Amino acid sequence: MIKKVIAISAFCLAVLGNVAVAGNALANQLPDFTELAEKQGPAVVNISITQVMQVSSPFAGMPQDEALGELFRRFGIPAPGIPGQGGPQQEYKSQSLGSGFIISNDGYVLTNAHVIRNADEVVVKLSDKREFTAKIIGADSRTDVALLKIEASGLPKVTFGNPEALKVGEWVVAIGSPFGLESTLTAGVVSAKGRALPQENFVPFIQTDVAINPGNSGGPLFNLKGEVVGINSQIYSRTGGYMGLSFAIPIDVAMDISDQLRATGKVTRGWLGIGIQEINKDLAESFGMKNTNGALVSNVEKGSPAEKGGLEAGDVIVKFDNKAIVASSDLPRVVGATKPGKQVPVEILRKGSSRNLTIALGEMPTEKDEVVPASKAPAKSEVNRLGLILRDLTPQQKNKIGGKNGLLVVDSQAPAAQAGIRRGDVVLGVNNTEIQSLEQFNKQVAAIPAGKTVALLVLRGENTLYVPVKIGAAK
Repeated sequence: MIKKVIAISAFCLAVLGNVAVAGNALANQLPDFTELAEKQGPAVVNISITQVMQVSSPFAGMPQDEALGELFRRFGIPAPGIPGQGGPQQEYKSQSLGSGFIISNDGYVLTNAHVIRNADEVVVKLSDKREFTAKIIGADSRTDVALLKIEASGLPKVTFGNPEALKVGEWVVAIGSPFGLESTLTAGVVSAKGRALPQENFVPFIQTDVAINPGNSGGPLFNLKGEVVGINSQIYSRTGGYMGLSFAIPIDVAMDISDQLRATGKVTRGWLGIGIQEINKDLAESFGMKNTNGALVSNVEKGSPAEKGGLEAGDVIVKFDNKAIVASSDLPRVVGATKPGKQVPVEILRKGSSRNLTIALGEMPTEKDEVVPASKAPAKSEVNRLGLILRDLTPQQKNKIGGKNGLLVVDSQAPAAQAGIRRGDVVLGVNNTEIQSLEQFNKQVAAIPAGKTVALLVLRGENTLYVPVKIGAAK
């Protein structure tokens, strides 16, 4: 009996020994992120944004409390900032958080454009707890990249990697401030590369399963060498939180944008002036195509470079500047990366036959919600009686809203700002009259007596709303 017990004990010890060896081998195979965190963490920053709004609010007089504001947002209760609610005027400060990272020792910082959009003040907090008020050098909404500058020197900075060298299944690490929790590290793997997302035509996203949550936006994505390979930008979520699908902007795309913003404060892209759509099997068959490669031209804007170069609706672009167009999402990236004015060879299929065109690219019009640096803002003399600085929409912007006429709000001051009109809104009508042009709008507003209220039909995102604004004295 004693011999059997000893034998069983020896067997158990042997099994446990093998488990321990296997465990140690597995541990040796898993990556260790401690050195990466220590070396790269100091170059990651926390970004806080303040937006000041003059609003009519039924909550005027209530204390400005962040917890109360979060309660409003969480339960969908109308909070200060909703136009048309009535009540006395009140200054309301909206605050939000994001992440970023230092790309030069003298204080240039990269983040997402959506993190600093409409900000009145941007504060960058370093890992050593120092805080700096940042200047917005510029932002590009099409790629969601923004460049900031803080007045400091001798700062830690990141090193850049090659996103093209990333492999699906490779370990990657994010550092940022989810929910305001600074210097939080999360890890995962590359799930896919070159991912195209709806309404995001200029970025071949890196998809990962790294845990990204609100506040991580604008933070860096590292490879195991400690090199930045992307900027964490978006998540797919049905709850507002992490669900395993995160998307990062490749760092080479971001740095190209950063270099342009640093040099000129804006981003210049090539422009054709066409609408495109994906080619499915049925369309390919109807066009007599052997495969679904290419971008189908659905419409051509009048007077655009495409029209002047001979492109027609129904053409299929299969090569642009000698680069193959496999999916329709490939074309905007290639066109956008091409210098305006360049004579570009374009290979198309038209009614089953191959043709070659040469098109002189134009310059893509400015997106309506791009950040305009203060030094390049329109002169205050352009402010009308409503407190608005307006401009006519570009043909491309009209196309995006179904061909409607409208006026882009470049800046909003009192009384329009007090009523809740924001920069980036599009004014579609006044007192149930559709807008034809800026000149027509100004004449109509000029004829209304001071003190009267007009109803402006405003497009904000995909929604329209009427906003009452009181007419000020004549300028």
